Amino acid sequence: MFAADLASRNLGIELTHHGEGTAEVRMTVTPAMVNGHRIAHGGFLFLLADTAFACACNSHGPVTVAAAADIVFIAPAHEGDVLVATACERTRYGRSGIYDVSVRRINDSPREARSVEGGGGRRAGDEVIAEFRGRSRSLRSEKTKESQ
Repeated sequence: MFAADLASRNLGIELTHHGEGTAEVRMTVTPAMVNGHRIAHGGFLFLLADTAFACACNSHGPVTVAAAADIVFIAPAHEGDVLVATACERTRYGRSGIYDVSVRRINDSPREARSVEGGGGRRAGDEVIAEFRGRSRSLRSEKTKESQ
């Protein structure tokens, strides 16, 4: 699915990990992604999280789309920041699913990041900048190109 996602790939988003119900994508904030406040436009952070969500929820085979999604912005991102979005399936029921995505500034970004404790794929020095929750719905009898 990601190979055909020109919107994400043309913004420099890379798929760095994927597995059943999980995915991780990476993006560097470019000058074109910065708004008038000199911070990354929230739409680009949403797009990054949504891309991880899409890769995770399509990992099971049937074509799956977003039914709803929301995001909480915790800290700003800036030009040059390297961001990683990690998606994790919480549950699937029938043709529906719920996925959580953490967007974090990784510790090799130009800006100094605060340390965070705990797992969830986080490394010491990473800073969570957004949390996204997506609700998915699988379409009937359609398969992704990878599953055919």
